[in-house]
Amino acid sequence: MKYTLSVAMGPIDQLIGLAKTAEEVGFDAIALPDSLFFMEKAASDYPYTPDGSRMWNAETPWVDPLIAAGAMGAVTSTLRFYTNVLKLGSRNPLLLARQVGSVANLTGNRFGLGVGIGWAPEEFEWCGAPYKRRGARVDEMIEVIRAVLAGGMVEHHGEFFDFDRLQMSPAPSAPVPFYVGGHTEVALKRAARIGDGWTSAMMTGAQLAETIGRIKELLAENGRADVPFEYQSVCIDKFGVDGHRELADAGVTDNIVVPWVFEGLGFDAPLDKKQDCLKRYADTYIHSGWQE
Repeated sequence: MKYTLSVAMGPIDQLIGLAKTAEEVGFDAIALPDSLFFMEKAASDYPYTPDGSRMWNAETPWVDPLIAAGAMGAVTSTLRFYTNVLKLGSRNPLLLARQVGSVANLTGNRFGLGVGIGWAPEEFEWCGAPYKRRGARVDEMIEVIRAVLAGGMVEHHGEFFDFDRLQMSPAPSAPVPFYVGGHTEVALKRAARIGDGWTSAMMTGAQLAETIGRIKELLAENGRADVPFEYQSVCIDKFGVDGHRELADAGVTDNIVVPWVFEGLGFDAPLDKKQDCLKRYADTYIHSGWQE
């Protein structure tokens, strides 16, 4: 099982230091969150908390995840980065393909695109994208982005996007993996049909085990049972070496963690305190040999 550091909702001036330390102590990747803006009044409840409330406010710091990946990639050499997850629905696929290809090239293919639809109508409408039929539109966006990133001349004539032959160079020298987020049956089917992996929001170990089992069924139905597939988890109730062993046994391949939260520190804790947490966490889990 791999270990990924989540840097959500922390001060953005800490990102470079955290990336350097995460690589030094043995983390595999950094998961980068996405939030476009904080709307004072939300038309929909946030889908990943019991009461629908948002876990952040208007002052919570965010940075564009693609820009963050480029900045952190410049000061590391082995650490990978992926969005967790980028909200596709409010964006344009050609502009996004240009950005993703740039980050993949600048980081030496150390970037993966975690994708979701987006939950807030405001993020669609205020960015000029339709909220209706968003799922079908995102499916077509993924098709467009993948085709462009593959290199060479590409044209596309679909229901939502239409363009003649074009090329973006240089194309990444290796395919950019796509990790599909979401807990609904529709999202799981999308992951099994077109994804290189699935990524969770906050779930219990039991929920993760059940969901991973369902995805494996769907992969088999799509003739993809033997295709390499990542299961990235944010688990809220499996701690300690025994808990991590349970996650691995359930099929989790990538454990997304926030070590300073586990030690009772806040998201805005000082950088040196977070770096100390990373070192202790790596000693306890990454270098403890429990997976041998």
